[in-house]
Parts: sequence; structure tokens; C-alpha cells
Amino acid sequence: MKWTQSFIRTLREAPREAEAASHKLMLRAGLVRRLSAGLYTYLPLGLRVIRKVEDIVRQEMNKKWAQELLMPTLQPREIWEQSGRWDDKELGMLKLKNREEREFVLGPTHEEIITDLVSKEVRSYKELPLNLYQIQTKFRDEMRPRFGMIRAREFIMKDAYSFDVDEGSARKSYQDMSEAYSNIFRRCGLKTQVVEADPGAMGGSKSEEFIALADTGEDIIVSCPQCPYAANLESAGRGEEEPGKSQEKIKPLEEIETPNIKTIKELKDFLGERPEKMIKTLIYSADGKTVAALISGNEEISEVKLRKNLKCENLQMADEKLIEEVTGGPLGFSGPVGLKKIKIIADGGVTKIINGITGANKKDKHIKNVNIGRDYSPDEVADISYVREGDKCPKCEGALAMRRGIEVGHIFNLGRRYSQSLGAKFLDEKGQERPAIMGCYGIGITRTVAAIIEQNHDENGIMWPMSISPYQVHIILLNVNSTETVEVADNLYKQLTREGVEVILDDRDERAGVKFNDADLIGIPLRLTISPKRVAEKKVEIKRRRDGKEFLVDIEQAVEKLEELIQEGG
Repeated sequence: MKWTQSFIRTLREAPREAEAASHKLMLRAGLVRRLSAGLYTYLPLGLRVIRKVEDIVRQEMNKKWAQELLMPTLQPREIWEQSGRWDDKELGMLKLKNREEREFVLGPTHEEIITDLVSKEVRSYKELPLNLYQIQTKFRDEMRPRFGMIRAREFIMKDAYSFDVDEGSARKSYQDMSEAYSNIFRRCGLKTQVVEADPGAMGGSKSEEFIALADTGEDIIVSCPQCPYAANLESAGRGEEEPGKSQEKIKPLEEIETPNIKTIKELKDFLGERPEKMIKTLIYSADGKTVAALISGNEEISEVKLRKNLKCENLQMADEKLIEEVTGGPLGFSGPVGLKKIKIIADGGVTKIINGITGANKKDKHIKNVNIGRDYSPDEVADISYVREGDKCPKCEGALAMRRGIEVGHIFNLGRRYSQSLGAKFLDEKGQERPAIMGCYGIGITRTVAAIIEQNHDENGIMWPMSISPYQVHIILLNVNSTETVEVADNLYKQLTREGVEVILDDRDERAGVKFNDADLIGIPLRLTISPKRVAEKKVEIKRRRDGKEFLVDIEQAVEKLEELIQEGG
């Protein structure tokens, strides 16, 4: 491709709305253009990268005997009601009606559709295992789309679904996909870490995320430097600490006036006490049953852990009316003392609080000197708060560390949740009907491109890995008015093209500085500079984008040298 014939539009400055490095560089390098919040047009350079990532995905999926298909984007309400997910809030479903007032959703995911298909087509255990995948546009009505491709409303995703006859076969399918994902991200030049994760809206018994490490990532991953343990912040557990021996004497209960003091911060300022002495009482509705969750004032509750502990599908904070019904007091003044006919779950940290402070279940009142066992007795003690840096590892004696990252892949063991509700059943060897065991496996294609840029850039622009770069070689022609220089550039361009090398030739009548700046910005791995000065010496210059290493070679040896560098990965 010659630059003068291409649709490449670079920008000197990134638009104001761009925050993440990948977002800025995708806009500046002419990979994408914003249409509206979370909606982007993929320009030719960006689409070339996306297609290369898709090709790697297809190759690795096909190696594991997965088969590609393509399902509808528009999905009817009825099938989502069968699975019980029509009112799911986590998926951010974009719903609409057709001219007949029939309701649909623009597909945020395809568990329902694939399961419906398999339920109508598969009859026997002999047809399993089965793994079907697609690469398709997804829609999620994000409340706050940001960071460009990292959190968009419309994006390209690879989603796969496996169907197996038993747990052993399902574990193999899961492992196959885990291996495929590791290979995909490695080939894309992406450094990832696999972490334990919560299945969330997808459901199932097990899930893992593939996280691309990046300082601008929205996800926080927790890991142990002394063992392989890693999990996302929502799911990360902590090891049990040895109980400390406090010299503090237990004091009698004391009810105190706290007018309009509803938050931990307000209580801290009002009483001059540390948050660690306070017991937060949070009231939830879990599948219609009311529960109280207790955590210390310096901790934050993990609703993922709480939901997992309660084994519930739907977990919501109670509204003011329900809080008053079960506690007798208004919002902001709840506490465990005297709380009856409601399950109480206490975080492990709460059990260490001596002479704590908590709500009195009365307006404008709190209680001091609250102690577990004497004043309240939780039904259960469990880890329901977020871990913090330095907490003990749940697998060894190490101290947990935290890093930021971007979720680029997620694999789930779904079990029988969808096959049971949507009828994906088969006849086993004895002729008995059984629901298939399912797994699902997603890769955000466009998000992966953004993550690659986050890990592969410098102050001047992108540094593409060779495997997914839009082109392999960027020829820069200096002085388009020099007949001999133009002839050398054209000849090398044609030779490389004949050899199957992907080349872009910058043949614009522009200053050298403009061309070099654009070359660094776009980030093609190898740059071939052809100038009148070097041509007079029968030489050309080759430069690697990643490390800046330069090679001065004879014109006749240029193609051979470039092919050698391409084989080395640039």
C-alpha cells in the first residue's frame, strides 16, 4: 500500500476525551474514530490489526477442534426469559422493540442462543463433546464507557461454548481453552496473568480471567510473590491470621447521641475514634431473604464473596423501607445488637474488635463498647471483605500484592445452568436423557488490541509486535523529486510485495520530520529509509522500532535483511 493511496489520518494531539495511552494512540495513529460515547469506527489501519488478532484466535481455536459459526445479533426476549436473565442488570442489555411491539435485545453474549441451537440439533452422547465459537460484534449499554476500546458500548468479541457428557470431559474442554488462550495472547505479544474470578452474570462453578498487566487497567489483581496464587480483587481471599492478644478490658454498653451521623467518616470525625473500632452493618436482600453483613469500618464489603457465601442468584442492598422493617431504625443507624429474625454474617475482621462502635437501630443513636459473644452472636463468620495489600496469602505464608490490569479473556465452567433451563439434553449410553455440561470462553478482540498498545508503546507512539502489526515494513521515501531515489523505493516496494512482505510506502511530498514522526506513531516494526544521500552510496537504512537499532545495508541486500529481521520478529 502506498500512503498517497491510503486512508490514513494521523493526529498531532489526542482529543481531550482520551485518557488511556491506548485510547490516545489509537486516535492519533488513525486506527479508530469516535462516533459517540463508546462507539467507534475502525479505520483501515485499525481493522488490519483486528483481523490479524482474529486470525490468530481462529488458528488456535481450530487446533482445539472448535468450529466457527455465526449467530444472530438480535435476540428475542422469550429465550432470555427461559434462562431467567431478561432482567439481569450486570450485562447492561440494550433492549428494543420491533414494529410489532415484540421485544428484543442486541446480543451482549450468546449463551441462550447457542444452547437453544444445540438443544434442537444434538440428540446423542456420540455427538459430544462439541465446541462452537464465533467472532462477532457485541453490545453492552455501559453506564460510563471510557478508555476507548477498553470499555466500549459496541465491541468485537470471540465467544465459544463447549458441550460435554460428563465432568471429566468438561474439565478437558476447559483446559483446552485455557491452553488456547495462553497461546493466543502469547502470539499477540501480550503478557497476561491468569487469575481466579467470579462467574458473575454468566453463572457456573468456576471461572478464570486472563489479565493483561497495565498501569491504566480498571481491574485490580491480587497475587502472592511466594506462590502461584492470583485472583481478581472481587474474589481474592486472605489467609487466617493468628488472633492477637489484646490487653483492653471489656466495658459496659453505652448508648450515645449521634445526631445526623450516618457514615463511618462522620462517626470518626464526631467521636475521634479510629474506623477499625467501628462495625458497619449492611442490610441485603438475597433471593428475597434479608441478611445482615458485618464488616469493620476500615474495610469494604465484597458483594461477590457475600453472594457466593449465601449461594444466591440475586443480591441487592436493602432499601430504606426494608431496613426500617428489620432493624426498627432508619438507614445509617443499623447495628447487630438486638437484631432478631435475620441471618447475620460477620467478616473475620469484626471478630477481633473489642469495645466496638455500631448503630443502635434507633434514629440519631449509636452504641459504644459492643463485643461479640456478649452483645451479639453472628450466625456465621466468613471472609466477605476485599483484601488489602499485605494481607496474608490464603495458600501460603506470603503477603499479598496488588497490580492493575485489563481483562482480555474470561473462561467459565457453566455446568448445567443453561442446558437444563433451555433443554440442551442428550441420550446417554443407557438411553437416559441428561443435560449437557457447558463451558463458555470469551476474548475481547478490540479490547485485546488496546491492551497490546498499553504494553507496547513509548512516548513517540505504538510499537507493534510483528504478529499483529498492520504492516511489517514501513518504507520512507525522502525527496520524492529525486528520480533515482524514487526508482529505488519503487523497486524495493515491488520486490518486498512479491516476497509476500506487507509493506506501506510513504510516498508523500512531506518533510522528513513529518514522515519519521508518523512512522514512530504508527509503530510498524521495521522502517526502511531511502534517501538521496544513501542511494548515492548504494545503501539504505533499516531501523527497528522496538529498540531503535539501525542497520546500514547495500540496496541489493535490503530485501534479504528485512526478511531475516521479520523472521526474528522485528
